[in-house]
Amino acid sequence: MSDNFRLSDAQWAAIAPLLPMVHTGPVRQDDRRIISGILHRLREGCRWRALPAEYGPYTTVFNRYNRWSKRGLWQGIFAALASCAEPPSVMMIDSTAVRAHRAASGAKGGERGQAIGRSRGGRTTKIHILIDAAGRPLAFRLTGGNIADITLAAPLLEGVAASAWLIGDKGYDADHLRALLDSRGTIAVIPNKSNRKRIFPFDAERYKWRNVIERTNCRLKDFRAIATRYDKLARNFLAGLCLVTALLYWCD
Repeated sequence: MSDNFRLSDAQWAAIAPLLPMVHTGPVRQDDRRIISGILHRLREGCRWRALPAEYGPYTTVFNRYNRWSKRGLWQGIFAALASCAEPPSVMMIDSTAVRAHRAASGAKGGERGQAIGRSRGGRTTKIHILIDAAGRPLAFRLTGGNIADITLAAPLLEGVAASAWLIGDKGYDADHLRALLDSRGTIAVIPNKSNRKRIFPFDAERYKWRNVIERTNCRLKDFRAIATRYDKLARNFLAGLCLVTALLYWCD
């Protein structure tokens, strides 16, 4: 199969127990082969119809991806695997923007409803991400590329256990976020903006760890369908992001 992707035994063992066990209808295509095809498309950024025949009918691969995305299955797999980790002592928060291809246009709800916004980079989607010290993503949110990072800080922290430190750049220097972190017993490692009147303590040495989240963003963008958004639906783009993350960080 050379350049074609296939889930390893370890990856399949982690994902398989989280898949639906009850099936109805005609004889079912092999889940492992179908998910390998989905990941091949995410890695190569190709059209669904360009998938190698080895993965089965491309319509079956896409329908499985889309149907399970609608049910929240891919997001659930990511959440289930990530929740097995010990509560992190250090978390990092950031965002990264990806260009929305013209193929991502035209979905119901318009650009705003599908997390596409107009920014200096054109039509973009912003991925807001929270990771632990090992670079493993813990939570995601999507917005248009014109939405400020600070807007999604509190939603990202919801449902995630409090850490001892949270590292973020100046985009997260806001009184309400610092107050939220203080209520959670978390020390903010966030540089002060130049126009701030009340200066907060800042751990410059610990802030150097922030390069970890930059590496995580780069690794996720090695998958071409993550680096460029081709999906019309925000939920499908998020589903792909969750599946890639589960593969890279939580299936080993």
